Amino acid sequence: MVNAIFDTLRALKTTLVTVFRKPQTVEFPKVVRPRAERYRTSFALPDDENGELACIACLACERICPSQVIKMKSGGKRESPVTGKKRAYVDEFVLDLSACIQCELCIQVCNSDAITMVREPETPAFAREDLVLDLEKLRANARNKTASWGRGTKLQEAQEPPKAEKKAAAAKPPEAKPPEAKPPEAKPLEAKPLEAKPHQAKPPQAKPLEAKQAEAKSPEKEPASAPAKETVP
Repeated sequence: MVNAIFDTLRALKTTLVTVFRKPQTVEFPKVVRPRAERYRTSFALPDDENGELACIACLACERICPSQVIKMKSGGKRESPVTGKKRAYVDEFVLDLSACIQCELCIQVCNSDAITMVREPETPAFAREDLVLDLEKLRANARNKTASWGRGTKLQEAQEPPKAEKKAAAAKPPEAKPPEAKPPEAKPLEAKPLEAKPHQAKPPQAKPLEAKQAEAKSPEKEPASAPAKETVP
């Protein structure tokens, strides 16, 4: 019982101390804090220099997306009402922002800078369908929001060496390699005639002690007696 009362008083103390603090959060979108220069959060489909949609439905962004949140449908090639040249158009473009991981790979592979990211976030919503960006929403973002600095061509150039360095490297003659030092050739060995060595007499070998002891123990041999001479009468 005492422990419960003590825990309640400690919780009330924490609440009273915190209630008079200045809030650290703001209510978005009523209050928008300044964003970093490289901050980016949503997408847009801008127009090209002729005022037409820059996207040509090449499907590069759809193929590289790891989350597979981009789907598009090509309208085929048709004559441009502005330039009079034939070009490809996209009829449907859908991007599910709720499942996007903000990897920006779709921006990097776009060679025509047809898709960019913007610095202003989307309006908070209560349904996931509100975060699905179709072609009209993406074009409206390009008109009403600030585009990020990153474009496909800029990001590709940042990853590749400048063309001047490429040309200099291609025009540079190959460096001459120093001649490799050859190892000296091994000469064949000459066969020398064998010299005849003088014969050396081997010294008599000493008998072992056991042989000497055996000779000492054996009975002495009597000298053979001479045959008796026969007397002739």
